[in-house]
Order: sequence, then C-alpha cells, then structure tokens
Amino acid sequence: MPELAGHVVQTNVRGTAVEMLDLGSGPPMLFLNAGIGTDPGTATLNRLAQRLRAIAPSHPGFGATERPPWITTVDDLSYFYLDLLDELDLNQVILVGVSFGAWVAAEIAIKCTTRLSHLVMVDAVGIKVGDRETRDIADVFAMSEDEFNAAAFANPSVGAKNYKSMSEADLLATARNREALARFAWSPYMHDPKLRNRLHRIDVPTLFLWGAQDRIVSADYGRRYCAAVPGARFELIDHAGHLPHIEQPGVFAERIVDFVEERSVLRSAEAS
Repeated sequence: MPELAGHVVQTNVRGTAVEMLDLGSGPPMLFLNAGIGTDPGTATLNRLAQRLRAIAPSHPGFGATERPPWITTVDDLSYFYLDLLDELDLNQVILVGVSFGAWVAAEIAIKCTTRLSHLVMVDAVGIKVGDRETRDIADVFAMSEDEFNAAAFANPSVGAKNYKSMSEADLLATARNREALARFAWSPYMHDPKLRNRLHRIDVPTLFLWGAQDRIVSADYGRRYCAAVPGARFELIDHAGHLPHIEQPGVFAERIVDFVEERSVLRSAEAS
C-alpha cells in the first residue's frame, strides 16, 4: 500500500493482528476489498477520505493480516468483522464491500446491523441465482491473467501488472491473496447456498453498484441479487468492469457519498 503507507495501522482482534488503512475523518466507512491484487483502491479511498473516515482492512489470510485457525469460511470472516467493529467501537458505519468483500458484507448484514447505517454492495458475489447447470460467476481460477483482465475491466490494460517492478512485499501479498481467495471461495464456488434466503434480514439502506462492463458477474445477476434485499437500489457505473473503484474512482466515490447523504436526509425527515 505504498501511496497510503503513512496511514497503514495495525489493530488486534481477539489476538489476531490486522493490517488496515485508516484515513480521513467524519462518518466511519468500513471498506471490504475484493481480495484480488494488492491495490485496495487508493484513488477511491483518498476521495472518500475527504468526506468520511475510511477504514480498509486486509482480510484475515490476505495481504499482511494473519489468519487464525478458527477462520476457515466466509461466515467466520463475517463474525471476525463484527468483532472488529466492537473492538474499534464504531457506530453508524457505512459498510462497503467489493466482489468477495461484498459477499462478506452481506454475511455481516444478515447477522447484525446494530452498528451499521448503510450498506453498499459492489459487483457482489455470494449467491446463486441460476439453476445448477448455469454458471452465474465466471471461474476466475481457470483464467490466465490476460483472460481475467479482459473479463474484469472495461479497459483490460488497467489490470496489467509488471511483476519485475513489484516489491517483495507486494509479490507476497499477491500470492497470499490468490491462495486465500481459493481457500474461502473454491467450494461451493463463490457463494453460500443459504445466503440468498437470508438477505431479507438486511434492514439498513442498501445500494448495489455495478460495473456496466463486468464480465465476471453480469448486471442481470446483480439486479437479481438486489431484488432479494428489501428496498435496495441498483445502479450501473459505465466504463467499468468488476472493480469500478479501480477504473472509475471519482464516480464511485461520488455515488457512495450521494447515497449516504440522501438516505441520511430522508431518515432525518422521517424522524421529524
């Protein structure tokens, strides 16, 4: 995380050391990243930190964060983050998840929203919407890097990496991220069979943001995911694929801030 190195901090959750970015001030936002690559979306986080306190941890087993033996599933990760919110004593949290991170965010929100104010699901995985013969989510583990970039980005060159110029720490983080993603999402592939029928429990304002050119999970998948969350809104971001916070950081940050401010105004009006 070189661009934001001064903001990298460590905290401890039930004996587990967690590396995370913590920058800006204002309403707290917990940003759960996609777990792919090493860039957490520094340009987006810088923009969001102008209005919010942006907290972006590395998931257990990813980046430089430890994975304790008891964390073996996405369900375990969701309880870990509920413990993190308790440890940091955060309230009225804007929970934002991208791809795999959105799956974790959904698992958090179906359990407890006491500390949450809003939920933003970005190109989320985590549920099955088609029949058993239909692949809802492209198999990222079967793709070459070029194939992944073509599917994940509107402009595939955005995802290109020069491994020879990467630091040893970033190379290690990249390898750990891929290994950990496979550990958590290999089988059943990228979803929890029980999650879809529990999404009705989410009771905070929810926004689904989707890259219009995402070829990992289609906009139709996103709309069906959104339909399972009461009152959720679905919006496309053009000129972006599976990781719109990387390709369109300005638009991405603006959509989140607009959603949070709009919903907060509506809540205040309803309360008065």
